[in-house]
Amino acid sequence: MAEERYEGKDVTITFDGSRCIHSRRCVLTLPDVFRANVEGPWIDPDGAPADEIRALARRCPSGAIRAFHPDGTLAEEAPKKNVAAVLENGPIALRGDLQLPDGSRIRATLCRCGASKSKPYCDGAHESIGFTATGEVAPDETIQALDARGPLTVDPRRNGPLKVTGPLEVIKGGSGKTVRKTERCFLCRCGHSSTKPFCDGTHGKIGFEAD
Repeated sequence: MAEERYEGKDVTITFDGSRCIHSRRCVLTLPDVFRANVEGPWIDPDGAPADEIRALARRCPSGAIRAFHPDGTLAEEAPKKNVAAVLENGPIALRGDLQLPDGSRIRATLCRCGASKSKPYCDGAHESIGFTATGEVAPDETIQALDARGPLTVDPRRNGPLKVTGPLEVIKGGSGKTVRKTERCFLCRCGHSSTKPFCDGTHGKIGFEAD
């Protein structure tokens, strides 16, 4: 799915439907910009003040929506550390200096139910299949100091987990409490690991398939 682009007087909006998790924050927060159930172009970058649009784009959990200044620069800077938030019954929300299979991003939501048709990204399928998995991950009692600056590379392993390399803090999606600091880990994406959000090798036992 090609990324859509809408140019306005003070801000340009892009939308990547393959990354969208359908949280509906956009249409509920700025309905004059993101117009649901219309024929033809559904995004009007002149429908609200540019600063409001830029703020909303920064809150888009999946990074499907991005905002750019008139000179073409992204209206957002990568945070100083890479963070993975484990969302209750949902995906893993990443933010940081992300090096993803299809390029660099600041935000992305990664499928952990195994049912997304946009792997490695979440497409909201966890809701339709009734996926359940806690966001309250047990803390690692041996957490060490970690300089979380630097790029984070996400490498989907064929028929297996997501190999994540680089400085990363894993946090509980509810409380935001840090439960692990690591420079290398494997995240479950088959939906069946007993150590979610981390892989325990179950993908091999159940015949999970994904590029």
